[in-house]
Amino acid sequence: MNILSIQSWVSYGHVGNASAVFPLQRMGIEVWAVNTVQFSNHTGYGKWRGQVYTGDSVRELIDGIEERGALARCDGVLSGYMGDAGIGEAILDAVARVKAARPGAVYCCDPVIGDVGRGVFVRPGIPEFMRERAVPAADVITPNQFELEYLAGVTIKNVADIRRALDVLHGMGPKTVMVTSVETDETPQDSIDVVVSSGGTLLRVRMPRLPINVSGAGDAIAALLFGKLLQSGSAETALVHAASATFGVLKRTAEAGSREILTVEAQDEFVRPSTLFAAEKL
Repeated sequence: MNILSIQSWVSYGHVGNASAVFPLQRMGIEVWAVNTVQFSNHTGYGKWRGQVYTGDSVRELIDGIEERGALARCDGVLSGYMGDAGIGEAILDAVARVKAARPGAVYCCDPVIGDVGRGVFVRPGIPEFMRERAVPAADVITPNQFELEYLAGVTIKNVADIRRALDVLHGMGPKTVMVTSVETDETPQDSIDVVVSSGGTLLRVRMPRLPINVSGAGDAIAALLFGKLLQSGSAETALVHAASATFGVLKRTAEAGSREILTVEAQDEFVRPSTLFAAEKL
């Protein structure tokens, strides 16, 4: 199985492709990584060094991959943070080229816009690009609660609100939507929910809340869900695996007091999660 992953890259730490590629490889998936930036570290440190690439840079790498005849063997495209609309257009162009070469290929878009408590943290124009161009082109999307509310125009307070918001997103195009973290009036204070909606079924995994807030967790859970969805064809299997594996890695990270996700040290979690949660139908 082959995935084309177009995301940011950091040399130190784990966000973007540096958080997504290795977990997918541990799951036995070949990953063709195209980096949209190359930074020394993630921007949460306040200082970083490196380069931001252009849409033309991305297209050039896709050209090279296409020249190898590889796009016809591509099972899916995964995208995350988009630095500007030019990068976004290059990603959508890559998706179109992959699907032309292999009509059964699947596009998973992690619509990175912002987060609860932080608000929008991407450049102007990106939220609109996500809503108007990227999400309608995607087969699978993995928003957090803030992004779900923004894209659907629905404030989430209960499960009924989640259903209404998901109906809006499905109406935009995506067949599968995983909300990577969501809280409602029904969520216990010591817990966090992850939900997936696919084929008319809404499923939830409820996990203990961990005392940790690190960058890159969303990139990892999106990659894990997409990889397992392609491998199994089951949204429920993908939800359980992605939530359980991510929880295991973050639990190890919290216990170690690390500012960076222990992607390498806790790598067995990507294959055999130490805690396996059950999904419940809503």
